[in-house]
Amino acid sequence: MKDRKLGFELHRASRMVKRYMDGDATRLYVEKMTGTHGWAVGYFYNNRHKDVFQKDFEQEFEIRRSTASNILSLMEKNGLIKRESVPYDARLKKITLTNKALEVQSVVNKSFDRLESTMKKDISEEELTVFFSVLDKVCGNLERNDSDND
Repeated sequence: MKDRKLGFELHRASRMVKRYMDGDATRLYVEKMTGTHGWAVGYFYNNRHKDVFQKDFEQEFEIRRSTASNILSLMEKNGLIKRESVPYDARLKKITLTNKALEVQSVVNKSFDRLESTMKKDISEEELTVFFSVLDKVCGNLERNDSDND
């Protein structure tokens, strides 16, 4: 156990989740839709009743502006989102889902439900509570370290 490295194991788990999502039936249903795009569609769908901008997306997914821009550009190219001007600020473009994205939303949700179910199999509520507590501490440590380096 002491030879296992936390960073490596988190990275490995992240790759496995990505591989699972990229190989899921959702990908067959929606051409060129990645797991990341699925997460993004879910976020925009859950926030569809308010104006959501790239900055909100960056904060929610804790990604840099350039990464968010690349993801959103590809989603726009693939017909999943559109960027629309808002009347109160010409500089801002709100992000909305296209009809194509709305059509696949239920498929995406089912895919994420399967992922959650698969990951939680044979894990007790107590173990999940401990896991999330430890994960919150790891993220807090990284956030503090990141702000120390600013």
